Amino acid sequence: MLLAESTLQEALNKYFGYDQFKGEQEQIIRNVLDGNNTFVIMPTGGGKSMCYQLPALMSEGTAIVISPLIALMKNQVDAIRGFNTDDGVAHFLNSSLSKTEIQIVRSDIKAGKTKLLYVAPESLTKEENVKFLKEVNISFFAIDEAHCISEWGHDFRPEYRRLRPIIDEIGKVPIIALTATATEKVQGDIQKNLGMMDASLFKASFNRANLYYEIRPKQNVLKEIIKFVKQNAGKSGVIYCLSRKKVEEVAETLVVNGIRALYYHAGLDPVTRATNQDKFLMEEADVIVATIAFGMGIDKPDVRFVIHHDIPKSLEGYYQETGRAGRDGREGKCLTFYSFKDIEKLEKFMKGKPVAEQEIGKQLLTETVGYAETSVCRRKVLLNYFGEKYEQENCGNCDNCLHPKPLIEAQDELILLIEGIKAVKEKHQVEHLINVLLGVADQQVKTYKHDKLEVFGEGADQSDRFWTTLIRQAVLAGFLHKDIDNYGLLKISEKAEEFIENPVSFKIALDTSFEDTESDEDDDFGAGGGGAADMQLFEMLKNLRKTVAKNLNVPPFVVFQDPSLEEMTTNYPITIDELKNITGVGTGKASKYGKPFIELIKKYVEDNEIERPIDIVVKSVVNKSGLKVYLIQNIDRKISLEGMAKAKGLMVKEIVSELESIVASGTKIDISYYINDLIDEERQDEVFDYFKTAETDSVKDAINELGEDDYTEEEIRLMRIKFISELGN
Repeated sequence: MLLAESTLQEALNKYFGYDQFKGEQEQIIRNVLDGNNTFVIMPTGGGKSMCYQLPALMSEGTAIVISPLIALMKNQVDAIRGFNTDDGVAHFLNSSLSKTEIQIVRSDIKAGKTKLLYVAPESLTKEENVKFLKEVNISFFAIDEAHCISEWGHDFRPEYRRLRPIIDEIGKVPIIALTATATEKVQGDIQKNLGMMDASLFKASFNRANLYYEIRPKQNVLKEIIKFVKQNAGKSGVIYCLSRKKVEEVAETLVVNGIRALYYHAGLDPVTRATNQDKFLMEEADVIVATIAFGMGIDKPDVRFVIHHDIPKSLEGYYQETGRAGRDGREGKCLTFYSFKDIEKLEKFMKGKPVAEQEIGKQLLTETVGYAETSVCRRKVLLNYFGEKYEQENCGNCDNCLHPKPLIEAQDELILLIEGIKAVKEKHQVEHLINVLLGVADQQVKTYKHDKLEVFGEGADQSDRFWTTLIRQAVLAGFLHKDIDNYGLLKISEKAEEFIENPVSFKIALDTSFEDTESDEDDDFGAGGGGAADMQLFEMLKNLRKTVAKNLNVPPFVVFQDPSLEEMTTNYPITIDELKNITGVGTGKASKYGKPFIELIKKYVEDNEIERPIDIVVKSVVNKSGLKVYLIQNIDRKISLEGMAKAKGLMVKEIVSELESIVASGTKIDISYYINDLIDEERQDEVFDYFKTAETDSVKDAINELGEDDYTEEEIRLMRIKFISELGN
C-alpha cells in the first residue's frame, strides 16, 4: 500500500515524538509497509529498530522480532511500552517467563493488543510456539542481529540458520533482516540462507565520524584503564573483556580504586544481570565491565567511551562493540589494548573445533591483527573492511592520523608483489605468497613448485613484516583485493595492471610491532615491566638499591625488583603508605627497606618541581588478599600446593604466581616442606648459591646457567620463592 509522506511523518510523531526520519529510515519503512522483503545494513546508533517498530505499530496483526539476547528484548520492550499507554503493545517470549506470564502474552496477542512480539530463535523452534503462531495474524518477521546467521559473522548462532523453514511453516509473510555489521561475504550468506535474494538492500555508511579510535600496547593495563576512566570522571563507559574471570577482576579493581563500576556476563543469575544493566542505564554506575554478552541493542546514547581490555576475535565484533559509544553523535572514545600474545591465545581456543570453523576464525583474526598493527588511518581500514571507500587520507580522529608515522618509498616492492601474485596465478593466500617472495621453501611452496619461479626469493632483502604491511596498504590503495568467495586469496585490480605499465611513487608507513608488549608472567615476578618513565630517577634508585643490598649482603633484586623501581618512577611515592601500593612492595618490604627510597624520591620531586600523579596508584583487589591469607594459613598447616589449587579451583601454576607476589611484597613464607619432597638437598643448594651471586632474578637466566636438562621452570620458581623469603623478608 502506498502511503502519503504526511501519514508516515504523523505516525512517527504520534508513536515516538520525532519530527523527522534519520538517513534512509523512511524509504526502508515504506518498503516494509509495501510488503517487500527488506535487508538493512546500518551501523549501531543509526536507528535500525525504528525500521521495524514503526511499521509494526502501523500494520494489522503482530510483527515477530527474532532477537538473540534476553537483555536486548527486555530493553526494547521497555522502550516501546514507554511510548504507549497499554503495556500489551509489546511483549517478549523467552525462557525467563513463567507459565502464567506466557499465558498473559498469548492472551494479549489473541486480543489484537500486541504489535511487536520479541522471540529468541530457540523459542521460535519450540513446537507449542510454532503451533500458536500459526493461528496468529502476523504482519511480518523482523530478524535482528542478522549477522548471527553467517559462519563468517562475528557472533555465529547455528539456530539462526534454521529460521527460514520455521518461518515458512508459520506463514509466508515479508521479512526484514537487520544488522549493524556485514561484509560482502556475510551479506551474501544472510540473503542466501533466508531465501531473500530478491530483498531491497539498504546500506548506510559505516563511518562514525564522532568516534575516536586508538590502539595501545598491553602494558600495565589496569593502571592505564583506571587512569583513563579517572580522566573521564563522571562519563559513562563500557569495558569489554574476553573472560568472565577477567570481567570480575577488572570491575573489582575499579571499585576499590573509587570508580562506580559493575560487571555483567552470562554466568550471572538473571536477576543480578538485569539489575546491573538497569543500574548502568539509570546512571547508578558510571562503568560496566562486561563480556560481549552485554550491549547488543542497549539504547544508551551517552556512552562516552568503550575500552577493550582484550582484542576482539573479529573486526565485526570490534566495530559493533565500539559502536556503542557516542550513539547521540557526540564524543565517543574507543580505546583498545593489544598484544600479539592475545591473538596466540585466541588461536589456541580454536583448536579442537571443526577445521572449517578454525579456518574462518583464523582469517577473521588476521584481519583484526592487520587493523591493530596498521599505521595508516584506522577509519580507512575499518571502512575498507566493510566494502566502503574512505577518500580522506587523514580523518583527524584516530591515533594514527593524529600521530602519523614517516613514509617510505615502496614502488619497486609493489611491482614485485604484483608480479608475485601473478606468478602464483592469484590462487594463494598472504602467508604462501610472502614465503615465495622471501625464498622460504616450505612444504606447500615445494608442492606447487613455486620455489622454481623467477620471483622466488626476490624479496628476501625485506622482512615478512614489511611484506605483510605492503599487502595491507596495497589492498587499501585499491591495487589488490581479497576474493570474497575464497576468503583471503589475493587478486589483482585494473589499477595494479596500470601501475605495472606506468609505475608511480607508492609510499607506505611501516606497521607497529606489538610482539613484546606484555610482561612475561612466568619470568620476573612482581610488577609487569613497562619501562621506567623517569630514567634519571630510575638510575638513582638502582644505585641506592645496590648500596642497600651490599650493606645487607643480598642480591639487589631481593630488596626491590626492577618493575617496582620502574613503577616508583611513574608514581613518585614519598610516604611509606604510598610505597606499599607499588606493585611488588607491600607492607613488609616498605617497612624494611623503604625509608631511604622515599627520602631520595621526596628530594628528587622537590628539586625538580615534579607534580606527582598520585591519583593513578592502583589499589589491589580485596579478594586477592583473601587468597593471600588462605595460602599463608595453609602453608603453615603444610598443605601441598596441589591440594590448595584443587580447593580454590586454580592451577598449581597460578598458586605459584600468587606465592611469588606474596614474597615479592615482603611477607615471609616457608615452603621447605613442599620443596623437600620435590628437590633433593644438593640441588637446592646449587640453586641457592646461584641466586646469591646472580644479577637478576630471571628464571630463564637461571635455567640457562644451571642447565635446562637439570631443572624445570617450576623448580626454579619455587626455589626463587624460598630464596627471597629467607634472605629478604
